[in-house]
Amino acid sequence: MQHFAELGLRPELLTALKALKFTTPTPIQAAAIPAALEGHDIMGTAQTGTGKTAAFGIPLITRLLNHPHDTALVMTPTRELATQVLDMMQKLLGNQSKISTALLIGGASMGTQLEQLRRSPRLIVGTPGRINDHLARRSVKLGSTRFLVLDETDRMLDMGFGVQIDKILAHIPKDRQTLLFSATLPANILKLSGKYLRSPLRIATGETNAPAARVKQENIKVSDSEKYTQLLAQLDQRQGSIIVFVKTKHGAEKMAKKLKALKHSADTIHGDLRQNQRDRVIRSFRNYQTRILVATDIAARGLDIPHIEHVINYDLPQAPEDYIHRIGRTARNGAEGEAVNLITPQDQKKWHAIDVLLNPDAKREPAVNPAMAAFSRKNRYGRRSFGSLPRGHAARGAKKSAA
Repeated sequence: MQHFAELGLRPELLTALKALKFTTPTPIQAAAIPAALEGHDIMGTAQTGTGKTAAFGIPLITRLLNHPHDTALVMTPTRELATQVLDMMQKLLGNQSKISTALLIGGASMGTQLEQLRRSPRLIVGTPGRINDHLARRSVKLGSTRFLVLDETDRMLDMGFGVQIDKILAHIPKDRQTLLFSATLPANILKLSGKYLRSPLRIATGETNAPAARVKQENIKVSDSEKYTQLLAQLDQRQGSIIVFVKTKHGAEKMAKKLKALKHSADTIHGDLRQNQRDRVIRSFRNYQTRILVATDIAARGLDIPHIEHVINYDLPQAPEDYIHRIGRTARNGAEGEAVNLITPQDQKKWHAIDVLLNPDAKREPAVNPAMAAFSRKNRYGRRSFGSLPRGHAARGAKKSAA
């Protein structure tokens, strides 16, 4: 499939795709959409930023257009991702569509959601916790749901939503089409798919344990005392929008406050913010009103802002897989981006785990001194190029320092 026009889609959907300037499908779209249009259940994996939302959104909208009595449900792990998914669905529906929608996420107005549900929405997008809240209130009914999407399923299970997903699916007819998307396929995902999917087609595009090809990675070795100074240097020498990832909510607040005091255009997003605060922060960042977003891993998945040019890992993530998702915030949809990792001696084990995930077949020298092994090959700029990074992603320390 070279063009969306080859799929025999409804005219209104083709019009919406043209307005979005979607002409050539991405690999995950080319693989998943035809199979989904034929009615198959799908278990899909793809790198972040590859057009996954449209890969399930186009079949979903087609189902609603062709079956006026059917409804659809999309579940996501985070409020931000749910909001972005619904925004894309509404764009695919087009301005003239009579199909109503509802967004069911925690932290948002229950009154607004109840009003949306009173309109009998045919498309619901939400997070498991809030969907279950409405099921308990009997304010939502899922008996006519014939199209189900579980987006970023691995993340939902990591966040402890497994029991809530089970409760929700008990309300949905078994005679449905289910599309499950996940960045990885651990045993719990396979178990879930065996329980809820019917002879699913396995669709995978690219390597799910590798960053997008256009992300240029750079590792900078620093001591704890040098870390903040190095961050400021990176912010000063880079142009464009930047996400700085830190470990804790308190650390994110503290970092944003310090950057603001130095006259940087900065804000923060983390799990303790109310939904209206999250919306304000993301809107400001999306509209270029804020240049630097200090974030915890809540923003590692689902935050789709095309103009992000740089990701700085001030603190390395606890889980190696989250590294892929963090740096996937840049270089989206074919764009280029840069990722910088500030690595202290205490980060040795974390980086080793990330390194193994990125390039599992690489030969590694045994560490003589685990605390200082990461510093053993520093160059004169204080940076080290990791030979075990995937080809094309070597650090560019000398070039950056010379600049």
